[in-house]
Amino acid sequence: MNAQFSLQGKAVIVTGGTGILGNSFIKGIAAAGGAIGILGRNEEVAQARATAITQTGGKAIALIADVMQESQLNAARDKMLDAFGRIDGLVNGAGGNMPEGVVPPGGDIFNLNMEGMRKVMDLNLYGTLMPTQVFGRTIAENGGSIVNISSVSSTSAITRVLGYSMGKSAIDSYTRWFALEMANRYGDKVRMNALVPGFFLTEQNRTLLTNPDGSFTSRGELIVQNTPFKRLGDPDELIGALVWLLSDASSFVTGTTINVDGGFLAFSGV
Repeated sequence: MNAQFSLQGKAVIVTGGTGILGNSFIKGIAAAGGAIGILGRNEEVAQARATAITQTGGKAIALIADVMQESQLNAARDKMLDAFGRIDGLVNGAGGNMPEGVVPPGGDIFNLNMEGMRKVMDLNLYGTLMPTQVFGRTIAENGGSIVNISSVSSTSAITRVLGYSMGKSAIDSYTRWFALEMANRYGDKVRMNALVPGFFLTEQNRTLLTNPDGSFTSRGELIVQNTPFKRLGDPDELIGALVWLLSDASSFVTGTTINVDGGFLAFSGV
C-alpha cells in the first residue's frame, strides 16, 4: 500500500516554491521520495531550499522564473529535464492576493481598482495556465499529475478579496475543463485536480488576519469562529492530500477539488 503513495522516481515542479505553502509542498514531496524543481523568483530562497533537501539526501534544483513569462518557463523546463530527464508532476502553487485586489473597509464598490483586480486575477489564473502549457505536454506524454491550488473563496463569498476570489473561481472551472480535455486526448495518462486550502497564515494575508502583536484581527477572529476546528491550518497539513494527488494512489481521480479547510466550507455558521 505504501508504494502507491510514494513519489520515488518521479520529478515534480512546484511553482511558488519559495512561498510559505510552497515550502511545505516541497518538503512533503521530498519526504515521499520525489525529485523537485523549486520554481520561483527569489533565487536566494529557492537555492537555499534546494540545498537543504540535497544535504539530507534528496534531489532538488532551483528554477528561477516568473510564471507569467513563457521564455523563463521554457528555460526552467529545459533545466529540469537536463537535471532529472523527466517531469512527472506539476504543482501550480504560485498565486495569492495583492493589496490592489482587496476592497478596503467601507470602500466604494462602484469605484473598484479595476487594474488591481485584473492583476490579481491574472496572477492566479494565468499564473496557473502558463506553467501548465509549458510543462504539461511533457507530463501528458509520459504520464503524471497536475495539481492546482484553489481556495475556499472560490465557492464561498469572502468579503473584500474580490480579485482573488474571482481568480480562484476560474481555477475551479479550469481544473474541471482541462482535466476533461486531457482525458479525451491522453486517456488516463495525465490527471488534473485542485487542492482547496482553508485559512493558513502566509505573508500575503498576515496583515489581514493578525495584528503586529500576533493576536487575531476582527477578520481573523471571524474566520476562526467559522472554522469548525476553531483554528487556522498548519501548512504541513496540506502535504497528505498533495502527495496523494501526485501519487499513483489517486490514479482514478481527475477534475475534482479536495478541501483541506478544517470544515470551513461545510459550516453554515449555525
